[in-house]
Amino acid sequence: MYALSLLDKSPVPRGESAVAALSNTVNLAKKAEELGYRRFWVAEHHDSAELASSAPEVLVSWILANTSRIRVGSGGVMLQHYSPYKVAEVFNLLSSLAPGRVDLGIGKTPGGLPRATAALQAYRAAKPDFEAQFADLRAFLDNAVASQPDETRPVAGPRPPVTADRFLLGASPDSARLAAAYGWNFVFAGHLNGDPENLRISLETFRRESGGKPAILALAAFASESAAHAAAQVSELKVFKVFLDNGQSVSLGRREQAEEFARQAGAKEYRIEERKPSVLHGTAESIHEELARLSKLYGVEEFILEPPAVGADERLASVELLARKPLSAAA
Repeated sequence: MYALSLLDKSPVPRGESAVAALSNTVNLAKKAEELGYRRFWVAEHHDSAELASSAPEVLVSWILANTSRIRVGSGGVMLQHYSPYKVAEVFNLLSSLAPGRVDLGIGKTPGGLPRATAALQAYRAAKPDFEAQFADLRAFLDNAVASQPDETRPVAGPRPPVTADRFLLGASPDSARLAAAYGWNFVFAGHLNGDPENLRISLETFRRESGGKPAILALAAFASESAAHAAAQVSELKVFKVFLDNGQSVSLGRREQAEEFARQAGAKEYRIEERKPSVLHGTAESIHEELARLSKLYGVEEFILEPPAVGADERLASVELLARKPLSAAA
């Protein structure tokens, strides 16, 4: 048995604006609530003409106001850019506006090109240490609901009835260990890293070091009444992975973006590989067969599915098709 949730990056439709993209995201969240999905998350991407969600906490608040039951959260806030105290304040405020419905997902990547990262971190004296930030964030969240707050720390108000549920997003055993060590939920980003062995090791690491707690698995998925139609839609999707001379690598949606990333990073040499993104596709039945296999194999009890950027109507239809079976058999 497994539950389904959704992640949306607010893709901007070709020839349309961010206004349309964000409207599509809100409509998708409403439909997800109607269909019985467990949670609806939005992403954080910067300096991108293709993706409209640059400030997930703002979009979360709007979706909370336009829904009434579904959990809503960030998938995720890119912590390296922000003060942990401010992130705690924002999500405690959201948790006070919609008690029991807010998820705080934290990501480790920059979520944008080097120029955007530099702008976001312009007033930092040095590159932040993620684990130190992560520890501070937990401390601020805990202190806000403690019966006897630590007087050496400011309280990240307002004090919510309960803080947001906490999730660390990652795609490595190191991320799994960090989540387990701090008592957070772990979401393996299978939509970004589909390597089966890395997936296995990461999920097993989290279960072992968290005392048996199952991880959540995020995947890209697209369903259609016709498997051939689903394959045709997904065949148009591409990912361009750029490898820099300093050992860094990152995947982007267009070759021009990959080249621009290398330029902004100051790389003297780089190479770009065109790849097919890892997207589960086919009929709803075939996708659920694979989800059931993964659930049994790794003990996964929840999947967060990202509909790919194939058009608003197609994405909505996919979400509806995938909801039919879990509502009766898995939710």
